Amino acid sequence: MSFTTIIGAAIGSAIDGSSGDDSSVDGAFTGAIAANVVKAAIPLALTFATGWLVLRGLGKLKDQVLGADLPGR
Repeated sequence: MSFTTIIGAAIGSAIDGSSGDDSSVDGAFTGAIAANVVKAAIPLALTFATGWLVLRGLGKLKDQVLGADLPGR
């Protein structure tokens, strides 16, 4: 279990425990799962954003070197 999972479980437990309805164990499970999802999603989002920026930059470079591809020409 990683530090991120433990922190997520603690935060989820605290949020669920504040309602006072039942035990905060289910909140700890939800927090741990959410922490792992976020831990996996952030690198994927950063990779996607980096790839998009590189492709956009390459497209602009191509337009500068070869000229813009205008429709109807």
